[in-house]
Amino acid sequence: MSPALHLLGLPPDARVVILHADDVGMCHGANRAFLELARAGRIDCGSVMVPCPWFPEIAREAAAYPSLDLGVHLTLTCEWIGYRWGPVAVRSRASGLLDADGYFHRDCLALRPAVDPAAAEEEMRAQLERALAAGIDVTHLDTHMGAALVPELLHATIRIARDHRLPLLLPRDLSSYLGVLRMGEVDPGPYAEAVAEYDAAGLPVLDRFAMTPGVPSHEAEAAYAALVTPPPGLTYVALHPNGAEDIADIQRGHPRAQPHWRTDEMRLFGNGHCDAAMADAGVRRIGMRQLRELHAEAPQS
Repeated sequence: MSPALHLLGLPPDARVVILHADDVGMCHGANRAFLELARAGRIDCGSVMVPCPWFPEIAREAAAYPSLDLGVHLTLTCEWIGYRWGPVAVRSRASGLLDADGYFHRDCLALRPAVDPAAAEEEMRAQLERALAAGIDVTHLDTHMGAALVPELLHATIRIARDHRLPLLLPRDLSSYLGVLRMGEVDPGPYAEAVAEYDAAGLPVLDRFAMTPGVPSHEAEAAYAALVTPPPGLTYVALHPNGAEDIADIQRGHPRAQPHWRTDEMRLFGNGHCDAAMADAGVRRIGMRQLRELHAEAPQS
């Protein structure tokens, strides 16, 4: 049985998803997509990229509508060719957070050998504090491209989450996470130990991770129906919806750019296709705010 389902008071055979929008704040189209889908009840929550230029827009919306379920998408990488961002607090070259152009590294493979964990922890704490200061009722922590969960930073990120009593994207089935991210060689031992510590503290742990499937548009309906109807347990579904107004420009020139992945997602969640698939399969939904409530109720360690 899934310990998370037990803590949530749900049956052991329940199929539960958290429909989560990553990359909120990255651009106006990401903000518009999150707000439209969240307000229509089509997705459950999202997380903001504090270093990005469109963070102030989503921060204003979140402060005005505190019912929005928003976390912080801890950001230590920047993958795009012509659209870049860097740290909000730590600008030293010695931090290992900056590439040759003064922005974040493009991926985890470049970040890992360079990063100073203490500097990264300072930067991540600064991103969380900036979100809180902007009026966002932060419900959880996750990370862009897996950067805050690379082995070099795992313990720092868990420390931040525990200090603020926030749930963290750390799936019990680590292979479901590593299988879709480019993090390099990873020893699963420390991750299993961290999950065991959460279990011992009576804190909920996500069972598995699933993500934007990245398929051609003609395959999208079937792929998304499968994505939102996982096996029993608590599945975190990381989505990347975006309006069409800016995503093609941002992704221009990127070797793996596929703007239709994001706009297909906006369409299929917006038109009720995914809702129908979940209803047919008896899938339940929750948000990250419900997990935060369990963290708040747990004894302080």
